[in-house]
Amino acid sequence: MRYYPVFLDLHGQRCLVVGAGEVGCRKIASLLESDPAVIHVLDVAEPSSCLQALLEDKRIIHERRGFLPQDAEGCALVFAATSNPAANREIVDICAAKGILCNGADAPQASSFIVPAHVQQGSITLALSTQGGSPALTRRLRRELEAWLGDRFTGLAELMARLRPLVLALQHETRRNTTLFRDLVESPLADALQRRDRMACEALLKDLLPPELHPHIMELLHDLA
Repeated sequence: MRYYPVFLDLHGQRCLVVGAGEVGCRKIASLLESDPAVIHVLDVAEPSSCLQALLEDKRIIHERRGFLPQDAEGCALVFAATSNPAANREIVDICAAKGILCNGADAPQASSFIVPAHVQQGSITLALSTQGGSPALTRRLRRELEAWLGDRFTGLAELMARLRPLVLALQHETRRNTTLFRDLVESPLADALQRRDRMACEALLKDLLPPELHPHIMELLHDLA
């Protein structure tokens, strides 16, 4: 396996996108979902309608000029997405020398990272990649995963996120907590939440949760069932 799978926390970080054509705009839009502090966008061309719409977000700083090596300083991620392969490769090489993560739109093998396809449903994110070998297969897998996932685990994921700090606050041994979390996710709770069957959810939680957490069942199920 050449690529190490990882999810990056870009909250409050600075990112750079060089080139704001169709590919660059897609990168900008996806970066905005990760809540960076700033996305610095460089492009020598007149802003497209796509970019103009994105510029309504105040986190984007746009300059109509080319890339300079100092532009990459302090950036968590850099995307080289110009229409010039040689320029993209130069940006990738400059970032590599500085130890800055950079993806070249047309140079995945030279890039320090690639962006996997992903399926998003609530707080659940499934990422998948063929390591650049077959984007067509990746797209098919994503479609099939989207169809399989649907919203079947959205409620359970939210409930588990609410429950986790309450369980850890009890300071039980790790093995006991692991067993509890496993029993919850393997129970019919996900289906009951998807049906919004409150009585079934309450019964399952009373059966599986330690008595100390029973007073929290109502808040755990708030807006979920």
